[in-house]
Amino acid sequence: MTDHTPPRIYLDNAATSWPKPPAVYEAVDRYLREIGAAAARSAYSQAAEAESIVLAARKGMARLLGVRDPNRIVFTLNGTDSLNLAIHGVLRLSGGHVVTTEIEHNSVLRPLRYLEDRGDIEVTRVACDGSGFVDPSVIEQAIRDDTRLVVAIHASNVTGAVQPLEEIGAIVAEHPALFLIDAAQTLWHWPLNAETAKADMIAAPGHKGLLGPLGTGILYLRPEVEALLEPLRQGGTGSASDEDHQPQWMPDRYESGNLNMPGIAGLAAGVDFVLARNTENLRKHEQELLGRLLDGLREIAGVTVYGPQTADRRVGVVSFNVKGYDPREVAAALDAGYGVQSRAGIQCAPGVHAALGTLERGGTVRFSVGPMTTLGEIDQAVTALGEIASASLGNP
Repeated sequence: MTDHTPPRIYLDNAATSWPKPPAVYEAVDRYLREIGAAAARSAYSQAAEAESIVLAARKGMARLLGVRDPNRIVFTLNGTDSLNLAIHGVLRLSGGHVVTTEIEHNSVLRPLRYLEDRGDIEVTRVACDGSGFVDPSVIEQAIRDDTRLVVAIHASNVTGAVQPLEEIGAIVAEHPALFLIDAAQTLWHWPLNAETAKADMIAAPGHKGLLGPLGTGILYLRPEVEALLEPLRQGGTGSASDEDHQPQWMPDRYESGNLNMPGIAGLAAGVDFVLARNTENLRKHEQELLGRLLDGLREIAGVTVYGPQTADRRVGVVSFNVKGYDPREVAAALDAGYGVQSRAGIQCAPGVHAALGTLERGGTVRFSVGPMTTLGEIDQAVTALGEIASASLGNP
């Protein structure tokens, strides 16, 4: 029996990167088969090796973010966990006013809404323009004397629009508020230096641009921010075990319980891959893919592309709709007929869809590229979409 299943063309890297570099698979497998010990819990050789894996992952992340002290990197369950730790840790005791944007992901919107509904905080959500960009001056106007936190996503997971973080960071630095960056879509995709951006906190998942496994995340904390950030859990850390008080030093203050060692082993390998390939080279490849994709989509009648129309102002995320089709219909047709895998719907970012006018129609179809994506795959995806769009032109 002949298998007519088309080859898999994976264009959902904004959700999670795939395929991973071979070294990531090898690191996870080796940890599980040959090491298997918890980090910072015992003195035998495999436990020491586990601790060295954790340290290597911290050092790689610190290097990627331009951070001098690797201990400023906290490992978390995922990017959502990092954002929850930052948001709840800052606000649950002090309350106050928060400034954020309408382009944020639900990992920011929902914790803020939860605290707002409880009456603990007040939130100002600033608007974006038609391409998904936020004007820093609007954030400046929204900051008040009682503003405790400013939260901004680095790049939209819907439009790919990269925000002017250094300008925003400079504005926030003139006030007592803390500046939290959601870097879920930008680590390696776009330069991000913690010091230059004047970031107090940077949250990111390990499974997207960092190329690690699911279930990994990081939170960078500027020195002294831990004095303002309450941990959300307490427990064993492998340090100061003779005391029942939570350690107050970094990163133990926030890393209670065993770390996800298979995940961190894979994350360390993913970060090593990014650093070895050089982020500028990876970015150049992504820009080439984006240019080919945007040019191809522009040639298809009935297709509307949202966000910046050139590759130089966005990361590798492109959202679009096809006239006559619901976004989910397009995604299903691409997968079933052509093996092209994409993300359709609201993408957990209702605010930006409301701004784009795509909320009521069910969002968009999103293609997102990664370091393993090829120009040939982009060409095949564009050809497939062209055939689907041609069939839809007679639809209302």
